[in-house]
Amino acid sequence: MISTYLWIAVGGALGSMARFWLAAFVALRLGPQFPWGTILINILGSLVIGFFATFTGPGGRMVASFNTRAFVMVGICGGFTTFSAFSLQTLDLVRESRWFQAGGNVVISVVVCLLAVWAGHALASALGPAQK
Repeated sequence: MISTYLWIAVGGALGSMARFWLAAFVALRLGPQFPWGTILINILGSLVIGFFATFTGPGGRMVASFNTRAFVMVGICGGFTTFSAFSLQTLDLVRESRWFQAGGNVVISVVVCLLAVWAGHALASALGPAQK
């Protein structure tokens, strides 16, 4: 259990540093007048968590350990953007046919990041299950 927290902490630090660097990089290139860096970070984080959740989950092409999934999905993605976790939770609500809750969540949120999580899921699904 303690090792799981350590993996999450390391992933969170890496994700936070990546967020800081990318936001600054984009602001230097495009200017600070509009939060293009934050938008890009949210889209990328949503894509990564959607892809990784499907690719490494049960039935995925490459099943990963609980600690590995926690490191990437909670640590890196959580440090990079908490919006990615929201997007995955919305996708899960839709898959569970909890339409009213999912719709309410989407109305309050930015649709582009939900589409990015779907794209990551679709990419991993297109690769198919692991070859045996």
